[in-house]
Amino acid sequence: MKISERLRGLVRSPWLTYQVLLRGRYDFTYDLMPVHVHQMGAAKRRNLAKAGTLLLHRQLHPRNWPLHMQFELTNHCDLHCPVCPTGSGKLSRRPQAMDVELFERVWREVGPNLLTASLWGWGEPLLHPRIADILGIASTQPVATLVSTNGQSLSRETVRQALIDHPPTYLIVCLDGLTDATNQVYRRGASLQPAIEGVSRLAAQKRERHQRYPILHMRYIVMKHNEHELAHAEEFARDHDFDLLTIRTLLITDASPGDHQELLPSETQWRAYDYQGTERVRRRDYVCQQPFWFPTLFSDGTLMPCDQDSDARLPFGVVTPERSFAELWFGSSAAAVRRVIRDSPDTLLTCRHCPFADQPAEAGSVRAYHLRGPVVAEVGVPGTAGWSERPSASCG
Repeated sequence: MKISERLRGLVRSPWLTYQVLLRGRYDFTYDLMPVHVHQMGAAKRRNLAKAGTLLLHRQLHPRNWPLHMQFELTNHCDLHCPVCPTGSGKLSRRPQAMDVELFERVWREVGPNLLTASLWGWGEPLLHPRIADILGIASTQPVATLVSTNGQSLSRETVRQALIDHPPTYLIVCLDGLTDATNQVYRRGASLQPAIEGVSRLAAQKRERHQRYPILHMRYIVMKHNEHELAHAEEFARDHDFDLLTIRTLLITDASPGDHQELLPSETQWRAYDYQGTERVRRRDYVCQQPFWFPTLFSDGTLMPCDQDSDARLPFGVVTPERSFAELWFGSSAAAVRRVIRDSPDTLLTCRHCPFADQPAEAGSVRAYHLRGPVVAEVGVPGTAGWSERPSASCG
């Protein structure tokens, strides 16, 4: 969070307090994806109000549950993107899919308090063998759920059926080129056909069912090899049945400058960072909130203060049947980790390489196009995104 963003939150706090506590409403934009939360339950109202105190002081023992959370459904992928720890082969953790029972246990704990849940990490989430069960469990809480995919698995009917039967709020399909030749420079091993045909079939199924979700979202990272196609990206996305297009800068984590210099776009407006030579300019206007309201659960149950620590060097601990999420989140081990991140981040490799700290913008995505009228995710009303009348199914 940028200091300017933090100050705006403090200035708006009286109005937000009224909206949240008295009206049960909260409107926000998550990386240019609009979300409108209403009919908010009492637990979520209280949690959001408690989390607001972190704008004044980041407490080592926060009183709030997370507002946002990342769930790494898998940590393996079918592509080989060059600056991704998984795609480049640098990830040291054993490849695996998250145990469904683990997801359900943690979801029951944190779901009632969450605003958003990102259902991906350092891997392709749609490769999870029980993705339908995961999405079904996620639909039992009024939470804005986000799934980010390279689109290759959208060729599988079982995957598309899961996305229609238990739709996430936003389905983000990452396409970094309008032709295979361009897209494959970064998305190595990808093909456009399964992604765009899969999206078209999902759009057709939505129309048949008069269904609003998932919102079909194309994400385009601007790099040197694809910036010549940027002028046609909006038309491409509209023609291929997307609802939303966002343009994103290339964020880098745990990578030396030489690993990505050839990817930097010529136009500086599309760069995530300012540079002096090959070194990115360091900034001091970032206040890290990740360990205080946005943790990550890795596929093996390791609870992390931040998803950018891809090799789990500094975890809060591991969630097990005997050790709950709450024990870790509110415990002394997490407090010790928060202290290091809050008070001496430069001692940590992950913090020194943080992809968010040095960007002048407040988000990685810098431009949005609403392709079929205004896009807003409605969360909190029976029958809309992130809500189900069904009890959580047993996933034995």
